[in-house]
Amino acid sequence: MQTMSDRTRPKLSSQFLGLAFVCVSGFATAAVPAATITGPIPVEPHPSLNAIYSASAIELTANGYVEEEYFIEGTGNRYTTSAMETGSVIDSGHRYRTRLIVRRPTDASKFNGVVVVEWINVTGGPDKDIDWWQSGVHLVQNGYAFVVVSAQQMGIDTMKEWSPQRYSSLDITHDGMVANDDLSYDIFSAVGRAINRIGEATPAGQVDILNGLKAEQIIATGHSQSASRLATYLNSVHPLEPIYDGVIVHGGGGRIRDDQDVKIFKLMAETDMPRRAAEPQPASANFRQWEVAGASHVDIAFEVEYARVRNLREGLPIAAAAARDPGCELPAHSRVPFRDVMDAAFEHMVTWIRDDVPPPTAEPLQVAHMMPELEFARDERGNILGGIRLAEHAVPTARNTGMNNGSNRFCFLYGSHEPFDAATLKALYPNHSSYVAAVRAVAEQNVRDGYILPEAAERTIRAAEMSNIGR
Repeated sequence: MQTMSDRTRPKLSSQFLGLAFVCVSGFATAAVPAATITGPIPVEPHPSLNAIYSASAIELTANGYVEEEYFIEGTGNRYTTSAMETGSVIDSGHRYRTRLIVRRPTDASKFNGVVVVEWINVTGGPDKDIDWWQSGVHLVQNGYAFVVVSAQQMGIDTMKEWSPQRYSSLDITHDGMVANDDLSYDIFSAVGRAINRIGEATPAGQVDILNGLKAEQIIATGHSQSASRLATYLNSVHPLEPIYDGVIVHGGGGRIRDDQDVKIFKLMAETDMPRRAAEPQPASANFRQWEVAGASHVDIAFEVEYARVRNLREGLPIAAAAARDPGCELPAHSRVPFRDVMDAAFEHMVTWIRDDVPPPTAEPLQVAHMMPELEFARDERGNILGGIRLAEHAVPTARNTGMNNGSNRFCFLYGSHEPFDAATLKALYPNHSSYVAAVRAVAEQNVRDGYILPEAAERTIRAAEMSNIGR
């Protein structure tokens, strides 16, 4: 795989509105044109809207992290993106200007050498860095750097409406001449190329978005709609000029080529599998897929973190954030902690890239029948069989599923959570110690299998010990 150290950069230096620029360029045959980064862009405290849209609600300063926003601009190509085929350049010279957010340790000794770059999700309009919401706490605790990329116009339009003062200059349509976010692929590549790897130096007077930190690995990630864009990027554009060492595709994306030197980890909730279970992609040297039983596309942790981000953006107390009731047919938001599996996947990805030790495989969700339409196998209480079975699912106190319906057009993403009644709980767990023992056994086995980390098992066991189940 080609790394940043394989490339050369011209020595450039310029100024814009008192802020330094960095020019990110590749060799003559690179598919991705040069881009220029400006920043960090100053911020003002609330109630000013001259601030970072989608700023982190996870505590950073007290944990030795800083959050900064930059603008990136240049020209991009449009590409052919035929299924499972390397693309070609249709045309070039299309102007764009968008933003990126960097979250990094302030102390270089705390940096673990891994930079995660998230393709922001824009479903419904707002920019949403969902993988940060899910695993940001783990990433901060373990010294990762994290870069957020606004690669699609819908998110930019929302930001411009929220703060014209800050974001009015952003546009990735070349003044309306480019549709379908066709420049998003070059934007995502350009941001990846802006990250210095070990052995590289940023010329004096230019911007280093990581402030001296040097990457050993660069991992891309994206959730749902972003995962679908990432899958297309991996299949058609990334092979033209490899940028990323590994990719975690979360909650979406079709079949992904595994014939290139990039590690691909696909993480799927129960919600994500009805359209995909009939055509499974087998594990290979460069591909793994995990399916989490009982997990929903939008689970309770996702929903609460989104509420925290909204409160921060609106100047409301973060502590007051709470999950919304979306008005679905069933009580919404599975309580199966998908983030525990995702945290483990990040650690596996690092080892996979560094040592070429692949993650463990996992059983798929069980299918009862394929025709006339796919239906999953479930136990007598409605919980799905197969897949990665966390203690919250394997030692159930509720029916947790990835499925729901209702008048809200997003209900199908929220899954469901229906607590068992007292009689059912009593029959399942005649005493508290039997419940805790069952949870402990499953959590510890999940650690041995590599599906969760020890700290997740400890949290799960502690929650069981503190519960009233079986008392």
